[in-house]
Amino acid sequence: MQSAYRPIRVALLGAGSVGSQVARLLLENKDELARRVGAELELSGIAVRNVGAKRDADLPSELFTEDAESLIIGSDIVIELIGGIEPAKTWIMLALQSGADVVTANKALIAAHGSELLGLAEQLGAQLYYEAAVGGAIPIIRPLRESLAGDRINRVMGIVNGTTNYILDQMESTGADFADALKEAQDLGYAEADPTADVEAYDAASKAAILASLAFHSEVPVEQVYREGITSVSAMQIETARDAGYSVKLLAICERVNEGESGLVVRVHPTLIPLEHPLAAVRGAYNAVFVEAESAGQLMFYGAGAGGPETASAVLGDLVSAAKRHIAGGPGLSDSTHANLSVLPIQNVRTRFQITLEVQDKPGVLASVANEFGSHGVSVETVTQSAAGAGVAAQLTIMTHSALERDLESLVESLTKNDFVVQVDSVIRVEGI
Repeated sequence: MQSAYRPIRVALLGAGSVGSQVARLLLENKDELARRVGAELELSGIAVRNVGAKRDADLPSELFTEDAESLIIGSDIVIELIGGIEPAKTWIMLALQSGADVVTANKALIAAHGSELLGLAEQLGAQLYYEAAVGGAIPIIRPLRESLAGDRINRVMGIVNGTTNYILDQMESTGADFADALKEAQDLGYAEADPTADVEAYDAASKAAILASLAFHSEVPVEQVYREGITSVSAMQIETARDAGYSVKLLAICERVNEGESGLVVRVHPTLIPLEHPLAAVRGAYNAVFVEAESAGQLMFYGAGAGGPETASAVLGDLVSAAKRHIAGGPGLSDSTHANLSVLPIQNVRTRFQITLEVQDKPGVLASVANEFGSHGVSVETVTQSAAGAGVAAQLTIMTHSALERDLESLVESLTKNDFVVQVDSVIRVEGI
């Protein structure tokens, strides 16, 4: 039997593609949500910059306001969907200080200021929810935050940006080059007119920082995430990878390392992954996160990583949790960030590499190149040489055994100075073996 608890006032900040869908679902599913929560969720208003702007959903005009502060102060739960750092940070702080819980999908803000905001929420007995900040509809924040909190996670590896996955998937499936695949992604609405945040991996780096902070109970500043985008990935590189049994994915990888100094390395970069690995089968604009835990073993979370209705689903899940907590009372539960593991540079990572070189096609080349690898402590697993005519530069594709990133960097520098090497075409890391 539904309780007689008073209506819970919900303020919505932003009415873009996600915000409009959240408002629509709140209004359309009002009765069902009330039964789930035990009280009515009353959408008290929607703060926007321009009340007359066109929306993705047909919403009552009387809900819109440009006075965000008044709306926030009069609400029990505030949903922030405007994105960016400011005024989102100021408004979230105002909401927490006003006694409201907050739901946000703002990955850039959580990555940059999550520790500060979570600390403020804990101090005030409030709760900050951010399931929609990573992976869209995929439930990954709550499993890391709660379900796996008693386990020891060793690695989190995932595709967390749908735009770049779509681009790389098109390059692999159609043979398109990067520019053509990007244009198609823009035409379909997957990529923005300015795609920098996606293709240069800023978006994925923010999400990696959030995942690492939760998985390893340590504060991970986004500035300490190694970041490398996909703009240099070529169609030939993808074809070569496919022929060798690999797919190229932009992966966010958060892992424990113990190479002289124990800690974490968090990185985002194009990666070769075997075709039989579950992440290689993630196509189009979908996301997936692969978790390796000591007791739970290997877990994978897969689904739509973006989109208005999909992300709205995660937002509403957090809203229901916030509303139930509001009725039950008591202080909010803070994230555990007390492990204090050091965040180390990528040079501490040990992994495999595929290196492609253009070399002179004459005797002594292989011996000289092999000597470079041996002198830098990088062991060669396989070497493939493309056919070439006399005097014409040949291409070597070399797969290494596991090696330290710092040794690989030193090796590549030496190869660029080798008399037999015309140029180093590409260096790409290999994971999932």
